[in-house]
Amino acid sequence: NGAICIQPCSPSFHGETSFVCEDRKWQMLSDACANLDVQSLFQVRKLPSGTFFAHPTLHLLLGCSCGFIFILFINCLKFISSLQRISQTDFSCIIPEILSSPAIPGNIADIVELLKKISLLLSENVTRGKMQSYSRIANHILNSSIISNWAFVKDRNAGSILLDSVNSFAGKLLLKNGSESIQERFIATKGYSIHRNTSGKSFDFSMEFNSTGNITGHVVIPEEELLRLPRASKAISIAFPTLGAILETNQLDPAFVNGMVLSVSLPEELQNILLTFEKLNKLGQAGAQCVGWHLAERRWDPRACEVRAHNVTTVVCVCAHQRRTYRSFSILMSPAAPRSSVLDYITRVGLGLSIFSLVLCLVIEAVVWHHVTKTEITYMRHFCLVNIAASLLVADVLFILAAIVHNTTLNYQLCVAATFFLHFFYLALFFWMFTLGLLILYGLLLIFFKITRSVFLAAAFFIGYGCPLVISILTVAITEPKNGYLRSGACWLNWYETKALLAFVVPALSIIVVNLIVVVVVVVKTGRSSVGEGCKSQDLSSMIRVSKNVALLTPLLGLTWGFGLATIIDSRSLAFHITFALLNAFQGFFILLFGTLLDRKTREALRMNCLSSRQKWGLEK
Repeated sequence: NGAICIQPCSPSFHGETSFVCEDRKWQMLSDACANLDVQSLFQVRKLPSGTFFAHPTLHLLLGCSCGFIFILFINCLKFISSLQRISQTDFSCIIPEILSSPAIPGNIADIVELLKKISLLLSENVTRGKMQSYSRIANHILNSSIISNWAFVKDRNAGSILLDSVNSFAGKLLLKNGSESIQERFIATKGYSIHRNTSGKSFDFSMEFNSTGNITGHVVIPEEELLRLPRASKAISIAFPTLGAILETNQLDPAFVNGMVLSVSLPEELQNILLTFEKLNKLGQAGAQCVGWHLAERRWDPRACEVRAHNVTTVVCVCAHQRRTYRSFSILMSPAAPRSSVLDYITRVGLGLSIFSLVLCLVIEAVVWHHVTKTEITYMRHFCLVNIAASLLVADVLFILAAIVHNTTLNYQLCVAATFFLHFFYLALFFWMFTLGLLILYGLLLIFFKITRSVFLAAAFFIGYGCPLVISILTVAITEPKNGYLRSGACWLNWYETKALLAFVVPALSIIVVNLIVVVVVVVKTGRSSVGEGCKSQDLSSMIRVSKNVALLTPLLGLTWGFGLATIIDSRSLAFHITFALLNAFQGFFILLFGTLLDRKTREALRMNCLSSRQKWGLEK
């Protein structure tokens, strides 16, 4: 596994094909075989004056030379004059040979490189003819029928390079009579002249996605944004109905592009735009996420946009336009996590009830504290219980705040801060449950070994808060410099790029396993019949005692989180997600019920406290 094999191409092609061994089978990794001879596009051509030009490496420097060819004398011809003359052509003469070549991975790579060279060196005075020729070349490799070939292009960033090249070239388009519109089947470019007195300007696109029908997109520049313009300018928008699928080939996140990619080239003064995307996959239960393509990091970034409106067929996004960072936008849909109103309802109700229950739990513990902590072991137990409740309470509140930060403000620093503290307090919850599990083992197995209160407090604080703090700090310190701390679409730890989520999953699952062993020990210890074989009544009493202990310990030791494994094994199962949400959204209520209200000493202390209060105020007859 993992071995690489490189094979030469057949005689009619140049390049090579790479394979990787997976599960004892060779799988194609990349295919650089090409039959499009780029050099042949720049053959010797006769100038009107009768002079000739031949230079074997000019295509590497300038791109296209049809129409006007340069006379390059080694000692006298300047590069700048050559560039000025070549920029006058629309390079339409190379189109027939490109369109006649098959869009195989090797040819795709060569065409992407050609378009990149043109956009870098021939983007001065981009006329309608130039843009039409450029669009026809790009359209050839954006055809929906050959999208699968992009997966084997050797340069995994080829799709991003194509997007940058088209945006750069189209941004220099000259507008004739204040507007321009150039449309191919799989790429369309529109431009308008704009100024501060223009009413809200919009771009409408309706393009073919596949043989089944069209897909639409809509770009609007709000009037309040146009008022920022100090002078007359131009706005260019480019639509790609198939490029989203190409950009996915190098993305680790399973979320897929669910609409066309819309690019804009606007004056720097314009900061926000409205975009409307028609969904390609109109699944009612799937949520949509507005994203912008980060030019430097070459990935979809949810920080660029927020959802303004969302229904079954369309999504309206508000996006921040930044010429150096975000110029292209689309919508994502994740196939992994099912969206359901039932899940949302359970989460909201469960969190509300959990927060109320935890506050009530802490109030009761404060009231009965002196009555239930008279012995060392009860003091330690209630001390762990209070810290478990406090950690979960803060984590639940932070969970709500993190959702608010992500959905409204889109503030990256606040999202990082919310994720850090959310990570810390959820880890603190598990480590305090781990401390309680160790305390139970101590009470059951080390009967004659006594631990002082000061030693217990020091050890408990180190485990309960020290370990989570170290893990949380290391996680953010290692992943944040690489922009890999946050996941796409939520204020929570990243998984697909940096695996930062392991800093929560590994400690949590390890503690769940340890606490499961604790429960097994408790069951074995308390399940033994008090007299030899025992009678049926004793067996029934033992079973009841065991069931009660398991019911009490399951939420207190965090075993309900173990059901999260089911959502990992089958992430699309709505039943697993609902079960997991029910058990964990209501965990605060379970802690109040099993940790406080069903504890005999706590109930007695609470009743005595109520009686003394009534006597104090003269309410008892």
